[in-house]
Amino acid sequence: MIWNDFHFHSQTLGIETAAYVLLPDYKTMVDREFQPIPTLYLLHGLSDDYTAWMRNTRIEQHARHYYMAVVMPAANRSFYMDMAHGAKYWSFVTEELPNVMEACFPLSKVRNGRFAAGLSMGGYGVMKMGLLKPERYTAIAALSAPLMMQEAYQQNEMDKSWFQEMNNIFGDENSLREGDGNLMRLAERIDAKNAPRIYASCGTADFLFEANEAFMAAFREKLSIHYTTQPGADHKWEYWDAQIREVLGWLPLTKLEGIW
Repeated sequence: MIWNDFHFHSQTLGIETAAYVLLPDYKTMVDREFQPIPTLYLLHGLSDDYTAWMRNTRIEQHARHYYMAVVMPAANRSFYMDMAHGAKYWSFVTEELPNVMEACFPLSKVRNGRFAAGLSMGGYGVMKMGLLKPERYTAIAALSAPLMMQEAYQQNEMDKSWFQEMNNIFGDENSLREGDGNLMRLAERIDAKNAPRIYASCGTADFLFEANEAFMAAFREKLSIHYTTQPGADHKWEYWDAQIREVLGWLPLTKLEGIW
């Protein structure tokens, strides 16, 4: 695949930022007469950056078997929100980023050619993207995601700096519970006929497993969710590497022939 380390100025964030962009190799694009490329927006977790998926998984090897592009943006510790006291990462990742990518690369500009996936904080971001902007994404995948962020303020064992960070992102507990940061609230409001297909997974040893189980119990029948668990799997890259390969097989992508 073609691996681009793409740096640009974000008008939304007011800073220089970056994304890794994987594209099919040139011969594949020529053979397909430069047809618009189905694109996966792949989001990182809380302590990571835009390089994390490339450094810790075989995403390039997995993706090269399909006619697809992968966009991996940087989003800091934002939970992909327009932060109460900080930058507008929600506006960036859902509006400016795809506009820039689709202007600079031959990427699909239609719903059926856009997907989103992410791990942990990134899984939270893509679930919000799918539930709040279903007209933009045909399928999303949330891996080991904190699907019950509205309960984060109840974690009494966390230190004060965590709650300050939460306030910087969401405003306060009531703003999180009553606002668009509450995925349960978004799932309750969405018309199931308009929702994207959803892939969700979490290991049983993950500290977020109970939250995933609760979300699935509430909405698995309403929404089209393919939910998987793995006994003993924890919040680790080995699990996410295996899962992103499964996600690519689940997405409606064209598999390329003769790829070793």
